[in-house]
Amino acid sequence: MDWANCSGDSVEDADPILEVDKVTRYFGGLAAVKDVSFKVRQGQIFGFMGPNGAGKTTLFSMIAGALKPSSGKIRSRGRDITGAPAFKLIKLGIARTHQIVRPFREMTVLENVQVAVHFGKQAVTGRAAARERAIEALGYAGIDQLANYPAAILSVGHQKRLEIARALATDPDLLLSDEICGGLTHAETSEMLALLRRIRDSGTTVMYVEHDVKAITSVCDRIMVLNYGRKLAEGTPDEIQNDPAVIEAYLGTRARGRS
Repeated sequence: MDWANCSGDSVEDADPILEVDKVTRYFGGLAAVKDVSFKVRQGQIFGFMGPNGAGKTTLFSMIAGALKPSSGKIRSRGRDITGAPAFKLIKLGIARTHQIVRPFREMTVLENVQVAVHFGKQAVTGRAAARERAIEALGYAGIDQLANYPAAILSVGHQKRLEIARALATDPDLLLSDEICGGLTHAETSEMLALLRRIRDSGTTVMYVEHDVKAITSVCDRIMVLNYGRKLAEGTPDEIQNDPAVIEAYLGTRARGRS
């Protein structure tokens, strides 16, 4: 991916990079996710939101390879990836960030990203090449000045950026971002959302899971809303914020009439 060159092309007619078809996941007799279908088109930031218990974490985990669906199919560019483990998804160009960041604390920031390089979509030969790609990813995430610092001393905000850099170092076509703004200040959240936009504009599609309505509606091109494991609505941020069912279930009646 050429992170320096941003196209900003329209994605309305772009081919889907991810298709989820009637995916269901049971835990015992409880359906945490039930018959959910949607498509993510190349060049989008596609979000899905909902409160605790809505099923978004379960759905995200199935897409990311951490859980297997009880039924349904997940495809990437027409290829069936249902139940594929995370290490295989990375080789197919699908990377993720985690809500709770767990860097290798005994390593430097640069070393953390160099590890990710070796698990990426394309093989990297030699330490020099791995270092170069890692530094590039750190620069894009805005923490290259911390390259030689121990990961253990990073602030929450810098840990989140390290998580982004590790994902970018694998050269993904699709980035799955799990509540990347959790624990950040208002200013840090604004900067992180701007980074997600730049990642999208550079050619990487982003799927963003978030419970913060303001954050997700400000950055996403399209949003899906979950309610008790089922798809409640899907549309643009404006459509979602004006959908009566969404207003009732998530945004509250006071959201009516907001500009």
